[in-house]
Amino acid sequence: MPPQALDDDPAGAEGADESAVDLRELQVQANAAGERLDKWLVGTLAEFSRSYLQQAIHEGHVQVAGKVVTKAATKVQALQAVQVRLYPTAEATAFAPQPVPVDTLWADAHIRILSKPPGLVVHPAPGHWSGTLLNGLLHLDPASAQVPRAGIVHRLDKDTSGLMVAARSRTSMDALVRAIAARDVSRIYVALVHGRWPLPVGQWRSVTAAIGRDPSHRQRMAVVDLSTQPGKEAATDFCLLASGSHDGVPLSWLCCRLHTGRTHQIRVHAAHLGHALVSDPVYGGRPAAGISRQALHAARLALSHPITGEALEHWAALPADLRGALSASGIEAPGPLGYNLRPFID
Repeated sequence: MPPQALDDDPAGAEGADESAVDLRELQVQANAAGERLDKWLVGTLAEFSRSYLQQAIHEGHVQVAGKVVTKAATKVQALQAVQVRLYPTAEATAFAPQPVPVDTLWADAHIRILSKPPGLVVHPAPGHWSGTLLNGLLHLDPASAQVPRAGIVHRLDKDTSGLMVAARSRTSMDALVRAIAARDVSRIYVALVHGRWPLPVGQWRSVTAAIGRDPSHRQRMAVVDLSTQPGKEAATDFCLLASGSHDGVPLSWLCCRLHTGRTHQIRVHAAHLGHALVSDPVYGGRPAAGISRQALHAARLALSHPITGEALEHWAALPADLRGALSASGIEAPGPLGYNLRPFID
């Protein structure tokens, strides 16, 4: 869905308060010479969508080497000065500091490891232009404004709780992005799903199935056949931790290990196996055990520090709603997750 930026005022500046304009002064680096202007702007101002920046170009709000440029395909040259005028639309004003609480578990000058509560949107988007984790990071650490997306290198769905890592410098961000792409960041989740899991406790089941946009429901993802549909390979491991039930309906408490990071990956793969997450209506999950959001929690994050190389491992305690759902299902709620899950992941 394209942003609403400038749609109500095609001229952009018509009647605008110039004091509210965000003026960005940029310079093209040597390694970007020859890139399209719109592509270069997306990489440089990564917090804004491509369609928003293209519209800014078309409406004459971008200057290159002191001249207004209105063609997105214009090639930029090394060391050129680029000036971008961002008018106060919903999208342009979304990336502002707001006092959104950020639960920091560990931080140094390079990265921050945090625990996201359920219900918090990670990044501004249509329908959620404020009150996001990004807004909270900008408020907590003003220097993060110098890092694309305030250092956010991966996301959790709004209703998924648990661990994330954010960069605090461009150098650490680039290194984290490379590490995630190389699958050098280990992520373990726990989930409460419908049905009786067919394998015994402690036995892993691997699922390798490509994920792409559901052709019949564009707001969903789905397992797809790459020979006929666009998508990307995805791999998830599942392991039963305990079995339970609520109102006579069987439920299973799973440990989930990601090998790739596709949108909604655990939710899609679990539903594909016939075990949709509890309270995940998008993928067939039904309310149960008193929990009103998808029963998914990012429990463990392990990685090498992007600058020092130090091995880091962090665990996020279960939120109260998920702990309550386990209790209602007759499953003993775990104490420290690292202690309880380590026998299954080591």
